[in-house]
Amino acid sequence: MFKTGDLVLYGGTGVCRVTEITQRDLQGAEGNALYYILKPLYSNYIVSTPVDTEKVVIRPILTKTEAEQLIDRIPSFHPKPFYSRMIREVAEHYEAHFKTYCCADLMELSISLYAKKQESERQNRKFGLVDERYMKRTEELLFGELAAALGILKEEVPSYITARVGKKGGEPDGKCDS
Repeated sequence: MFKTGDLVLYGGTGVCRVTEITQRDLQGAEGNALYYILKPLYSNYIVSTPVDTEKVVIRPILTKTEAEQLIDRIPSFHPKPFYSRMIREVAEHYEAHFKTYCCADLMELSISLYAKKQESERQNRKFGLVDERYMKRTEELLFGELAAALGILKEEVPSYITARVGKKGGEPDGKCDS
């Protein structure tokens, strides 16, 4: 169970701070249920979710060391861009990677989308709307967690990554960081 003040990743919402743990009396249920009250770091609303929820992924965010190790591994990632003539297949492929909420999976997806975008630009082709939407969602979630873990602003994450990757090479370990 998380404590008040903890930073957690709450599904597609992203990084949230646990602001309160409260009991709620639910009609038809015996006793009171415990709920987390979460405040997303990058949005202006409140989320209330059962402590024992299994419907949405809720996990601790990466530590600073884990975030740095993930960034250091970037040169070892070699994901290939995904292509299909069917938009539904493209969306399903991206969604499968996105829904793990694993930072290593999100990093791979982000890198593959970036490669696809660069390839489209080289060929003077338009980058797909589905590709663009998932690139934005992936970066929002990934950069938000990295920013919180590293103690920097979300806007500073790309330059932090560039500076850090420029200093070191990555060591593949094949493990999922979260």
